[in-house]
Amino acid sequence: MLKKADCGCCCNPDSEEQTCHVDTETTAGSCRFVLQGLSCASCANKIETAVCELPQVVDAQLNFTSGSLRVDSVRPCYELLGEVRTIVERYEPGVSVRPWQEASREQPGRHIRQQLWRLAGGALLLILALVLERFAPPALVLTCYLASYLLAGGSVLLAAATNLRHGGWFDEHLLMTIATVGALFLGEYPEAVAVMLFYLLGEIVQGRAVDHSRREIAALLDIRPDSANLLEGHQVRVVDPGALGVGQMILVRPGERVPLDGVVIAGESLLDSSALTGESRPRRRGVGDEVLAGMINGSVSLTLRVVRPFQQSTLARVIDLVENASENKANTERFITRFARVYTPLVVISAVMVALLPPLFVGGWNDWLYRALIFLVVSCPCALVISIPLGFFGGIGRASRQGILVKGGDYLEALAQVEMVLFDKTGTLTRGVFEVQQLQPAAPFSAEELLELAALAEIDSGHPIGQAIRNRYDQQLDRRRIHQLQEQPGLGLSVQIDGRSVLLGNRKLLAAAQIDPPEIDVAGSQVFLAVDGQYAGALLVADQLRDDAVDAVARLRQCGVRQVLMLSGDRQQEVERVAKQLQLDGWKAELLPDQKLAALEGYQQKCRHGRLVMVGDGINDAPVLARADVGVAMGGLGSDAAIEAADVVLMTDEPGKLVTAIETARLTRRIVWQNISLAFVAKGGVMLLGLFGLATIWQAIFADVGVALLAVLNAVRIIRA
Repeated sequence: MLKKADCGCCCNPDSEEQTCHVDTETTAGSCRFVLQGLSCASCANKIETAVCELPQVVDAQLNFTSGSLRVDSVRPCYELLGEVRTIVERYEPGVSVRPWQEASREQPGRHIRQQLWRLAGGALLLILALVLERFAPPALVLTCYLASYLLAGGSVLLAAATNLRHGGWFDEHLLMTIATVGALFLGEYPEAVAVMLFYLLGEIVQGRAVDHSRREIAALLDIRPDSANLLEGHQVRVVDPGALGVGQMILVRPGERVPLDGVVIAGESLLDSSALTGESRPRRRGVGDEVLAGMINGSVSLTLRVVRPFQQSTLARVIDLVENASENKANTERFITRFARVYTPLVVISAVMVALLPPLFVGGWNDWLYRALIFLVVSCPCALVISIPLGFFGGIGRASRQGILVKGGDYLEALAQVEMVLFDKTGTLTRGVFEVQQLQPAAPFSAEELLELAALAEIDSGHPIGQAIRNRYDQQLDRRRIHQLQEQPGLGLSVQIDGRSVLLGNRKLLAAAQIDPPEIDVAGSQVFLAVDGQYAGALLVADQLRDDAVDAVARLRQCGVRQVLMLSGDRQQEVERVAKQLQLDGWKAELLPDQKLAALEGYQQKCRHGRLVMVGDGINDAPVLARADVGVAMGGLGSDAAIEAADVVLMTDEPGKLVTAIETARLTRRIVWQNISLAFVAKGGVMLLGLFGLATIWQAIFADVGVALLAVLNAVRIIRA
């Protein structure tokens, strides 16, 4: 039986906008929800685990950074919504759950305003209690303390009770409750209330900081056009870009963002593509040129014919890749997630031991119980589980702003550990566009005559060398001068031009006609020409290095890459020429795809302390890109094959962008490890001081809430650096 199972239509059982054809017996449909106000990363992990345990749920991925939950299930989304809301309310009360397409209707801020009112009321009651201690009856003072405690920590107590019913023994709400009730039991009323107030303050500030960092990251991707100008005859109507189809005409005025991929029908203008490529230099586009969604038009209005619907546009793919990159978690993220599940129980067990064992030998039950409460306060691993995913997602967002698509935190982490880089040649280190480098006419022929005859012979050629010869001639060719054009596979062409017999091709073609061309010791493709049995000269055609290729290799060495090598299927002489120009550490030529893969695996075995990166030009290098630790494609604008084939895509076809990607990856790793160190040192230090009676619950609150806030703010630096 087929049922609806897509988040775009299934959350509402009455929706008929589209049908998701999912076989509920064999196939899982994907639902997506937004968790508005989610600020507790530890709670997020528990929510993800609880949703995974629901009947008929195949998998669940909660992206804390974007506040989104993707659920693969054989049940319709509208049936899951209620259960997901129940789970979220259990672990983090006040967080609202909405279907993905309804997220924009949610008005954020209400939950924070409620928290602020509770914080203000609790603080005033605490101040009142401290003032009344000097002259008021103890019962009135205690009432003020308890009122302040309940106002500030009521939600914590409620969440603790709810989680306890579901077996949440190591839930931070329960542990905070035990710590503060213990402080009340010891008569430390101000500290018990202060713990709840600072915990609430930390939630507010931490929530605002997380929300701010999410907006910072979202701003990097805020390139989605809101509207399109649909041309209907001489009328212009503003519509949603998603409503337009292939073949419709749109108008893009100066200063507007191109809403869909299209071909220019009228007009010529400079377009800013920095949102897609990180390239600051505008690109000129005229009639017949393709422009991509996300580009910003310059000074002249353009009329475009839509060539792809918005969902298939380059812009939509870029946004989708970056938004979903967090689902490919880095090893560090996975380790911290696993560690968080062990850390809290270990700290709680340590607290129990501190509370029970020392008093048996030295006495002072109340004193050791107070020290144990310090352990409970610092038992939440939020500083780690918040800042690390934010750090990696910030690095991915930063890379996208630079024109580099990284498909996950695991690849970003691997880029920070590069030891060896292998480059393909054609289309990667070179432009992949052949040009005529030299003309060597033989008397009595001139260079102009040599080039003209060669261009006429190549008039119908689709080969890159033939195109290079025609481009060099750059004049109108008269087809009437050409007769009896014949291609000889693997050799060249024979043709009659102006009644003369012309041969154009390699040395073997001329040798077959008893013509012996001279030896030419120059790298590149050598194209020989003979007229009426007489040698007329040679054209030397070669591929050109990319403008930044030399600089890219030098910068790779500067940033610590041990070896830079090249694997190519091109002729040995040409590969050697390029390798010498770039001063590479090694090269292999004339490799078939399977030989290139075997060569890569050989180099991979030599990488003992780092990762191997393979850089190629898309689908032609798919096997080696897939086998490398990190496959990097010279994607170019709109290259579907490259975007699909690789782990990282350089959108401007510049080898130097690889260095930028490595620098971003290392910045991300540095900040992530700063946060890990900060959390461990602060929490470990407070626990150690608390064990010896040198710390108070006040310091414990800072080690918990304050360190989490500092870690989040530090993670935001990745975006702004």
